[in-house]
Amino acid sequence: MAVAALGLSSCVGDLDQFPKNPTDLTPDQFASNPKEYIGGALGKCYSGIAISGQGGSGSSDISGLDNGRSCWSRAIFMLNEFTTDECLWIWKDSGVFDLCTSTWSSNNENVFGTYSRLYTHIAVCNDFIRLSRNIGDYGISTGDGANQISQADLDQFVLEARALRGLSYYYVIDLFGNAADAWDNQLTGEEPPYITRKDLFDKVTADLEDVLANFKESGIYGRIGKDAVEALLAKFYLNAEVWTGTARWQECWAHCQNIINNHKGGGFEGSGLAMDYLSVFCANNDMFAHGGSLKAQNEILWNIPYAYQGNITNANGEQQNVWLTQSYGGTSFLILSALSDQNTATPGWFGINGQWTCMHARPEFCEKFNFSNGVSQDGRTWLWFTENDGFTMANTDFSTYKNGYVPNKFTNVYCNADGTMPRWQDPETGLPRAGVHDLSNPENYGIATYATFAETDYPVIRLAEIYLTAAEAHVRGNVGSQSEALEYVNIVRRRAGVGNWNAAELTANNLLDERARELYWENNRRTDLVRAGMFTSRYNWSWKNNVESGAAISDHMNVFPIPTSVINSYASEYPQNPGY
Repeated sequence: MAVAALGLSSCVGDLDQFPKNPTDLTPDQFASNPKEYIGGALGKCYSGIAISGQGGSGSSDISGLDNGRSCWSRAIFMLNEFTTDECLWIWKDSGVFDLCTSTWSSNNENVFGTYSRLYTHIAVCNDFIRLSRNIGDYGISTGDGANQISQADLDQFVLEARALRGLSYYYVIDLFGNAADAWDNQLTGEEPPYITRKDLFDKVTADLEDVLANFKESGIYGRIGKDAVEALLAKFYLNAEVWTGTARWQECWAHCQNIINNHKGGGFEGSGLAMDYLSVFCANNDMFAHGGSLKAQNEILWNIPYAYQGNITNANGEQQNVWLTQSYGGTSFLILSALSDQNTATPGWFGINGQWTCMHARPEFCEKFNFSNGVSQDGRTWLWFTENDGFTMANTDFSTYKNGYVPNKFTNVYCNADGTMPRWQDPETGLPRAGVHDLSNPENYGIATYATFAETDYPVIRLAEIYLTAAEAHVRGNVGSQSEALEYVNIVRRRAGVGNWNAAELTANNLLDERARELYWENNRRTDLVRAGMFTSRYNWSWKNNVESGAAISDHMNVFPIPTSVINSYASEYPQNPGY
């Protein structure tokens, strides 16, 4: 893993070769530049959640899924969004139709692919942590000498790898419940034992609390900040009652309060939020991330960078456009899958050269935004396609792209330097819009030319989510202050341009809907519905259980099955989740 992470031309086959780029670090140089060597190995822990494989956008570290579906965030999206009221994938791709219609089984290839992607990332993080304990095997020691790395740097690298591992374990526990206990104290290749959901939750949260207590800020864009670790813990404790049987509302509230207090003073109404909701999902949203330029609006607590490097001259003297990261997952997937050549203006509006015609919304989700004649006053919808663009809200045939609104929010265009997105009114439809509108001016696209991949960072956790999480901890656990909880929700709502709630409106069901409006397409919806007891029954949506009007499913489907191929690979007993 460490060698492959340093830029060798292949991660399979013959690894005894030098990189084509002579400036890249090679194995015989490890001891002469230990910080770069170890930093490069840590880089794989980061890139494991950004790209699908070592060989560019067409490669994947895992087999069984194509290079697009096997990307970390997209694999999670298939299980946490396709299975809910938020969206539908119109094509009947293998296994995806089963997710969209709640008819999956233990042989679903996307369930297996997501399980594999999460544990591949966990394995890489474990390997780095083991590597850090054995740097002497590579002729490296800690210290200030030429062949050394400082103990402080090494310790911080390990803390970041543990946090990254905790992020993937969050989704393992959420999606699969009982699972495999793969940890850094095991030998490489050792069969990880079966562990219950509660025991795994306790183990991972204890590890993350220790990471948080010892974490030192790097202040470097693209690396984890302390707020990100604390936000991940808040997400764990938000779901503790469902995942372990024991509520942890007080811990959830306390961690949220720490983060909110750290960010108060700037941004929208002094909340620390970005001034403009839609700007958080644009091409230069790195300004809102840890180490970004708009520190007062540091809303993106944990980001996955997707950045364009620009033009370079290669060894042959030729000009090339170079991207730091390319993936058919991440934000490229979220932008391209919602666009279509049936909407000719969209490449200009969204700043990307392509359209997949793949994804739209279900009506039950759209109804939460109070549309009237295709128009909502909620600013979070001002890039959507509705009746005014030839779409219907109903999904009478979800395989038809225009049967369903398209809830766009990610773009590959730039917002203003102050973090705001230009607002305008479409002269043809009267619809309120955001972002690009002068399609005759290529510079107004936010990028000089159309791009094949988005450079928009993927927001893993945002400050707005923490505001809503704190409010839910109060409502469900009677912790904290009602006045603070109500104000937290209303800050989020005011930024969206909708009215304040009163105290009577601060309910669990209303919060569930507000989280849907604020956090859609950010890999939260299924988790939220399960926590509310509304994923399998009590609330139905179009094509749930493969019924046009929706129908309840069995409670055992609150978690996904352990893939059959995983169970069959075990020498020891590995129980299947009940009901599968």
